[in-house]
Formats: sequence, structure tokens, C-alpha cells
Amino acid sequence: MIYVFLADGFEEVEALTPVDYLRRCELSVQTVGVTGKLVRGSHGITVQADILPEEMDPGKVQMIVLPGGMPGTLNLEHSAAVLNMIDYCVDRQIPIGAICAAPSILGRKGLLKEKRATCYTGFEEQLLGAVVTGAPVEADGIFITARGAGVADRFAFALIERLLSKERAELLKDAVLCVK
Repeated sequence: MIYVFLADGFEEVEALTPVDYLRRCELSVQTVGVTGKLVRGSHGITVQADILPEEMDPGKVQMIVLPGGMPGTLNLEHSAAVLNMIDYCVDRQIPIGAICAAPSILGRKGLLKEKRATCYTGFEEQLLGAVVTGAPVEADGIFITARGAGVADRFAFALIERLLSKERAELLKDAVLCVK
């Protein structure tokens, strides 16, 4: 199961593009409403989450995804359920994707030390100890980070590549007519 966390103020494109593309690859994805079942995005789009945090089954987690947006990132970081799931994944080397401002959560936890990482402009100093590249997407160890909404598709493809294969990501790029 891939859990995509949604908190009020999340960036809609950064959350829903990965959900859509992962599901197109027939992967099991559930959105987790950290601030409730109905979650309002940073641009006023309300999404109904599939489950609440207490409904997660950690034993089935294959990956977690942290969308950015403000104040969505701060709301994620204030959630004990999100922080506990991050720790669970780190302890078991389960992949974690974070985009836009959300890599700052990982950085402030000290998880990106000596890892290549990227984030939204202005959050670089919060990626404590990371090798901040400024690339659209970075994958280093269990962490996949991305800069922002404009690269949400590339972020989703990197998640697919990690979970399935580069070939499967390329097939999806072709299917959605992605400009290469």
C-alpha cells in the first residue's frame, strides 16, 4: 500500500498527480486525511481522503508520499501519525517521497544528511546536512524529493521507477503523452 498524506493546505497537483499515475500503474494507493476526511487544498479544492490515519496498516506500507503546499506541509509536520510513519519507514528502509516544501520535514528530522535532495526555492536551509542540488527530482537511498508542482509528473514517474521499474515509468510517459 502507498499512503499519500493530505493535510489542509496541501498542494493539489503535487498530491493528485502521483495518486493518479501510481493508480494507472495498478499500484494500491490510499490518500490519508491527516486533518479529517475532507481536506481542503491550498487552492480551494476539497478532496475526500480514502482513510484517516488510524485506519492505516503499517505492515502493508510500500511507500509514503508527502505533498507540499502551505500550510499543508506544516500541518503534516504537526501530525504525530505522519511523523511516526516516517520513522517506521526509515527504520525499515521503505521509500519516502516528498515534494516542494515537504522535504523540509525530512530535513528538520535530520534524515537527509549527506543525501542528494531538492525542494521548493527558499526551503534549502531546512534540508539539514543534505547535498541540495536544485534538480527537478532527486532519488537517494529511500528518499525521492522534488522541487514543486511544475515537476509533479516527473516526481510521480520517479516514484513508479522506484516501486516498479524504469521501463514501466517510460510506458506510462508514453501513455499520457508526456513530452520527453
